[in-house]
Amino acid sequence: MDLELILSMANATLRLATPLLLAALAGLYSERSGIFDIGLEGKMLAAAFAAAATAAVTGSAWLGLFAGVAVSIMTTMVQGFASITLKGNQMIAGVAVTMLAAGLTTFLGQTWFGQGGRTPQLSGDARFERIILPYANELSGVPIVGPIYAWVLSGHYILVYIAFLAVPATAFVLYRTRFGLRLRAVGENPKAVDTAGISVTFQRYQAIFITGILAGLSGAYFSIAQGAGFGNEMTAGKGYVALAALIFSKWRPVPVMFTCLLFGFLDALQIRMQSTELPLIGEVPVQAIQALPYVLTVVLLAGFIGRAVGPKAGGVPYVKER
Repeated sequence: MDLELILSMANATLRLATPLLLAALAGLYSERSGIFDIGLEGKMLAAAFAAAATAAVTGSAWLGLFAGVAVSIMTTMVQGFASITLKGNQMIAGVAVTMLAAGLTTFLGQTWFGQGGRTPQLSGDARFERIILPYANELSGVPIVGPIYAWVLSGHYILVYIAFLAVPATAFVLYRTRFGLRLRAVGENPKAVDTAGISVTFQRYQAIFITGILAGLSGAYFSIAQGAGFGNEMTAGKGYVALAALIFSKWRPVPVMFTCLLFGFLDALQIRMQSTELPLIGEVPVQAIQALPYVLTVVLLAGFIGRAVGPKAGGVPYVKER
């Protein structure tokens, strides 16, 4: 395997891991507060559509990003109202959000644009451009370090850099701030938090607000950065893969990043393998190659994760004792 192929795979891995990482960090905040979030897929899908639709109408990727995040937050708050305020079943609320997003985005896309549920193709300022880091071209000739800087670290969308900067930021918030301490305590023992005079409901709403922001960034990445418009079901189950990455990494920010990089590499690998023939096997059906990341996700979770124990109060609505 030559250096150019290795660097190309590394570049693709970072790009493909980005929406998984943003979604997994979104779920981390929610689940650390005791709210199991199986609705990540729905939030991402709603954000992807809102971002693309707004960008198509206004011609601004930034307005599209703002719209995507806003819609994701609203969707998150609807799910939070059902799960936190109404004490509903968190799994059912998450599934309902995902089903609603899947149907509503297709309906609105057909109603507004008449393209079978898709939005118009985006170009120019309506989608984010790649960012070339300073002196990338000048340093590309430096052995080893230069190509890594120029071809792997440089040339990504701004959301890629935001995603990886969010990892240390999340670790700091969780383990070095009062908010993070309370967040983790609410997920483990909400009764003790309530006894200390801290509102469990308010803490959980704060957590899912952050979840909405990160899930919105993840969804918008699909349609106005990596893609050039919205297509039906374009998130393709990535919300569930992000949830699997979160469980695999046992709800810790840095392991979440490495797990998402692993899944991003598997995704990049299946794209690369679609145009090659395997020795002794020949041409493999495209569908089988496309299923590779999902199959390996199940294998990894089943065989290598060990025992993953989530927050003790996760999935259980908190009822204040009187």
